[in-house]
Amino acid sequence: MNKIDPIQLPEWNLADLYPGRESDELKRDLERMRSGADAFAARLSGKLASLDGDALAAAIREYEQWEELAGRVMSYAYLSYAENMADTDGARFFQNMQEQITEITAKLLFFTLELNRLEDGALKSLYSSSAALRHYRPWLERVRKMRPYQLSDELEKALHEKSVVGRAAWVRLFDETMASLQFSLEGETLGLEATLDRLSDKDRSRREAAYRALSEVFTGNLRLFVLITNTLAKDKEIEDGWRGFETPEQSRHLANDVEGEVVDALFTAVRGAYPQLSHRYYRLKARWMGLDKLEAWDRNAPLPEEDDRLIGWEEARRTVLDAYGRFSPVLASLGQRFFDNAWIDAPARPGKAPGAFAHPTVPSAHPYLLLNYLGKPRDVMTLAHELGHGVHQLLAAGQGALMADTPLTLAETASVFGEMLTFRALLDAAPDARRKRVLLAGKVEDMLNTVVRQIAFYDFERRLHRARRDGELPAEAIGEMWMQTQRESLGDAFRLEDSYASFWCYIPHFIHSPFYVYAYAFGDCLVNALYATYQQQPEGFEEKYLAMLEAGGTLGHRDLLAPFGLDAADPAFWQRGLSVIEGFIGELEALGTDG
Repeated sequence: MNKIDPIQLPEWNLADLYPGRESDELKRDLERMRSGADAFAARLSGKLASLDGDALAAAIREYEQWEELAGRVMSYAYLSYAENMADTDGARFFQNMQEQITEITAKLLFFTLELNRLEDGALKSLYSSSAALRHYRPWLERVRKMRPYQLSDELEKALHEKSVVGRAAWVRLFDETMASLQFSLEGETLGLEATLDRLSDKDRSRREAAYRALSEVFTGNLRLFVLITNTLAKDKEIEDGWRGFETPEQSRHLANDVEGEVVDALFTAVRGAYPQLSHRYYRLKARWMGLDKLEAWDRNAPLPEEDDRLIGWEEARRTVLDAYGRFSPVLASLGQRFFDNAWIDAPARPGKAPGAFAHPTVPSAHPYLLLNYLGKPRDVMTLAHELGHGVHQLLAAGQGALMADTPLTLAETASVFGEMLTFRALLDAAPDARRKRVLLAGKVEDMLNTVVRQIAFYDFERRLHRARRDGELPAEAIGEMWMQTQRESLGDAFRLEDSYASFWCYIPHFIHSPFYVYAYAFGDCLVNALYATYQQQPEGFEEKYLAMLEAGGTLGHRDLLAPFGLDAADPAFWQRGLSVIEGFIGELEALGTDG
């Protein structure tokens, strides 16, 4: 089988952060932080309530400086670790940096705790007297949303300091275990990413072989994954109880700056749309493939007429940047910087972190993209997705370290929009109905994976965390919850074997960021509505869109969407996004089975 030559793929250079793990620059920054954090705490601890507006703004600026420096160190530590999670030296370096940064930032913890003890009236008066403080108002308001759930200073410090040997250690165990898994296929020993890629092979027997290999290894390691999941879910339950959160997902909504009612409306809309979206599409796919029922290894199978040509890196780069450029020369220019500089790590290597991500690092540096590029059409869409994150992070960097980060619900906007731009460009260039059907089917499957599958994941997490309150969950109980949510979301076109009950274990978001997953569905539906607005009213859209990305974390979803005449709190908003997927499925049905 043809493969992409890894030599032709770019690898990142992390020297823009630090020259090396033992570099003088890194040691100097760590020492600067230690002495600076000590001095900051000695000067300001217990005194924030006595500061005037300008003095408080100056204190926040200094705090931001230390937060950015900590972010630089940990970005470097994590990215160098992600290059090869099986490397014990890299893992030890990452752990050591976590421990040192946690120790240093514990000295800064007093700052946000004291900010939350300021009275609303006093803070309002300070805003009116200081333009410098008003600049930080979005960040302060975000911090103060935790005010009702804040614990004592002693307990907050204890949670912070113990995190490196608590939750973070369990996450590291999961990551290193996943990175070290090996799967035997056709005489080859493959890592997780390459084995998952086989599930989209054109040859059904090869897809099934990959599925069997995944199932065997997942099942063989299930005891460990069950322990990690139970431990982290209990850890979250304990802390949520201390803080007074009413549901397991409430803290995620708070961090995402989104109301629970809005997420509930999204959840209800998507679950209600399963029959006309995923159930309908997969029945259509089964007919295309000449199958009575689809198996789990058929979910991401290509259409019978899809060619198996691999897409080289240069073609992928050109495809994505051209699509970006047709919408906005600004986006294309920002995207080009990732290719002109060593900001992308694309080869799939043993031990490398699976999947793909865009790491924002810090505003004084630049983002980095990690891919596992294998030349499939979906890999091109992944490049478009992660590049969208990257340009978003570049545009938002001007907001500074405290306000550049966007809530997860809005962080997916530019990435999914970048995918849509790339898809539309490819669809417009399709030479015939056959190619159009292949592209449409690929896009529908990506959207179902982003919307339906992620909401099914969210449903699974809600069930799991609620059930965990009654005691430790055995593998059988977790597997049954997984199978229930999968059967409900995939529909009667699928026959799922009992062996599929272990496939929850490799989803990293369940471990890294509980309840993160609904952000993907939020972002996809939001972008569908945005893109429809762009098609209807292209005049002035680019300017408003770029302004939205530049805002970073300074505005919530209501304020960001208002210029486009959209409101995520309106239940009709979600139906508008879902109707785009439904429309694509209708187009596929109209094309028939012969294309």
